[in-house]
Amino acid sequence: MKPQYLLLIDDEAPIRDLLSHFLKTNGYRVHAASGVHEALREVRKEAPDLVISDLQLDDGDGFEMIKEIKTLCPTTPVILLTGVLFDGEVVDKTLKDLIDRYLEKTTPLTKIAETVKELLPAT
Repeated sequence: MKPQYLLLIDDEAPIRDLLSHFLKTNGYRVHAASGVHEALREVRKEAPDLVISDLQLDDGDGFEMIKEIKTLCPTTPVILLTGVLFDGEVVDKTLKDLIDRYLEKTTPLTKIAETVKELLPAT
């Protein structure tokens, strides 16, 4: 059976490397993209089972990228993993149609893994 495919998008190499390694050791196939253009190119090649994305990216707007990903893959769950702190009400009103979960970058890896498992369809 093919491992579930995760697309990780973050312009900070240390975070990309750490999360990518962690998720791979948990049995997922991971593509780590450094920005909007690479991420969209990858989504057009193969629809991911789940997306984990930062919001502030060097080469574009994370919100617009997530909207585009949702247009291309409407059922793919999206976890927003960002250092930008949002009020819960802002998340509910503004982001609920775009993302499935909002996690701060300081979230422990075990919590990120739990969230990924929770959002992925059972295999």
